[in-house]
Amino acid sequence: MIKLEVGESIGTYRVLEFVARGGFSLVYLAEDQQGKKVALKVGDVAGGGRYVTRFLEITDSRQPEGISPDETPAEAIFFRQDGVRIDFLDVHEIDELIQSESALLQGCKSPNLVHTKECFTHEGRSIAVQDYVRGKTLREKIRALEGIRLNWFLTIVRSLSKLSDKGQLKYHGDLKPENIIIKPSGSVVMIDPAMRSELRDVITTTPHYNPLLLRDSKADVMAIGVMLYEILTGVLPFDEVPWKFAGSEQGGEEERLSLSYFLSYPPAKDLNPNTPEALSRIVYRCLIVPEYGLAELEGDLVDFLRKD
Repeated sequence: MIKLEVGESIGTYRVLEFVARGGFSLVYLAEDQQGKKVALKVGDVAGGGRYVTRFLEITDSRQPEGISPDETPAEAIFFRQDGVRIDFLDVHEIDELIQSESALLQGCKSPNLVHTKECFTHEGRSIAVQDYVRGKTLREKIRALEGIRLNWFLTIVRSLSKLSDKGQLKYHGDLKPENIIIKPSGSVVMIDPAMRSELRDVITTTPHYNPLLLRDSKADVMAIGVMLYEILTGVLPFDEVPWKFAGSEQGGEEERLSLSYFLSYPPAKDLNPNTPEALSRIVYRCLIVPEYGLAELEGDLVDFLRKD
């Protein structure tokens, strides 16, 4: 692991402080030679949510050695003919995925998606230089019981639709409260899209927010449904993830019955009687209806906000 120290120079950047870590990388705040702040994303020596050391208690202190226990790190999902395998990534695999993620984000143009400026090598490791986005994550907003705006999700849906229409980003793939930043201005920025490799047939995603391990825009729709449910009820709709047949192309009767059982969850209104019926329907469609995509979700969110 490259462990950077405050004041250290790496490439043409000077490290200011440690910011956060996830399942596969560490992020540092740095500044370039003109004094402009950037985020440096450095790969870990190995990655995968279940292989990440976790703190014993929730703390405001962030350290490279652990991760807050109320966060849900991504997992490495390998797709095979007989289904999927969740495993860890080694240092070389992580560096390859950081490079591919950097190339992907360099080709995206959206005020609502973090941009990668460059990717360079330091001591044999890949370092991604990204825009530094100041603000609070949606997780921090939820934890602090701050007001949550449905408009944020509408902005995300519209941005993802535009990026897909332009052929720049087919799907984010790892939407969750930790990967959505609300800037002081109120604007929304998505960070850390699922790292993916078509050649290796692998992505990094968070099964609690992508329980069917989808690799298309429905993954983002389902993630938004999970987040809305979590905000309404304080819990996640699905405890055991991923669904055991995820990634399988067999589609037999056993799989259909299993999927029906897996997607059973307590309606939000049962846990929170104040849940608006229209919002409960949106959550249901996000989670259950295969044909319910970004366009349908946008229309329902607009209708709900107009009536609200």
